[in-house]
Amino acid sequence: MSITLPTLLGDYPITRALRRGEVTSPAVRLAFTDAKPVSAGFKPAVRELAFDVSELAIVTFLVAKAHGTPLVLLPAVVLGRFQHPYLVYNRERGPLSPGDLAGRRVGIRSYSVTTVTWVRGILAEDWGVDLDRVTWVTFEEPHVAEFRDPPTVQRAAPGKDLLGMLLAGEVDAAILGGEPPADPRVAALIPDPAGAARAWREKHQAIQINHMVTIKPGLAPEVTREVYRLLLESKRAVGPPDALDTTPFGLEANRRNLEVAIDYVYAQRLIPRRFTVDELFDDVTRRLS
Repeated sequence: MSITLPTLLGDYPITRALRRGEVTSPAVRLAFTDAKPVSAGFKPAVRELAFDVSELAIVTFLVAKAHGTPLVLLPAVVLGRFQHPYLVYNRERGPLSPGDLAGRRVGIRSYSVTTVTWVRGILAEDWGVDLDRVTWVTFEEPHVAEFRDPPTVQRAAPGKDLLGMLLAGEVDAAILGGEPPADPRVAALIPDPAGAARAWREKHQAIQINHMVTIKPGLAPEVTREVYRLLLESKRAVGPPDALDTTPFGLEANRRNLEVAIDYVYAQRLIPRRFTVDELFDDVTRRLS
């Protein structure tokens, strides 16, 4: 007899075999919700516990945990990337350095999203930016209902969009959620972002996690283990990565990645205390590898 689990999971190379039904289980059926983009499902995931299995941005998960949301992490990264290219500016408005952003306006989708949190940490750590002296211009409310934006946040006027404000000079820089547009005016603000990402990795011995998979507590241990097996088999169907694995599975493979993520989130006061890595998991998910 099979159990059906409402599931939020994006379409990535490592999830494709699972979403296409090429990896299956006689015991568990994942009923996929079509949220496009997948981040559109994060609010119901944390506010309504709408899914038994849910992809979730790591910062959203940590903030939700700090407010008592009963979700448990699986040691499965489905999206990881280095965020350095996603901080951009309008080169037509003259030279600008990342270290110049104190006292300026930076457009972001929402204050507590993961890419923004990584970029803020990079700005503070590598460029000495006082994050409290930046005005953060947002377009959306937080995923976690209980989270309150700091006083440095301003909401963009209705009808405005991030790229339009950047090109009009209404913000000095922007942190994008996806690839920068093919517009010659829009350029990466961090010089040599690929080289900066390599230097960051060497310094921290970590990758920058974006999304991992969570489950509701209370699922039978054998169901949890089967969900993880399905995810792992789908990842294996792609074959080994050509270079750095940005979607590692297993607790020890992600321990350092999670430590750095927790440090960045805590340093920016998005959570009231620094979680340990082990408390993000339960007795079942902690043993998955």
